[in-house]
Amino acid sequence: MIRLTRLNQSEFILNAELIRYVERCPDTLITLTNGDTLMVRETLDEVVRRTVTYHQAKYLLPKAEYLPYQNKE
Repeated sequence: MIRLTRLNQSEFILNAELIRYVERCPDTLITLTNGDTLMVRETLDEVVRRTVTYHQAKYLLPKAEYLPYQNKE
């Protein structure tokens, strides 16, 4: 999930898995896999950076079974 800002300054969280493509026209337009579109204040490059960071982070978090506070019986 990535945090973005609508043109009216309201923040929202977007499931980055749903992004089909992002374009600049001149505001940043995000098209989702279901065809919906969103205009955001962030630049195209910033949306891409946040999306890439999100996808990288998915694989960096340890699974619950490996966390030290898990009770192993």
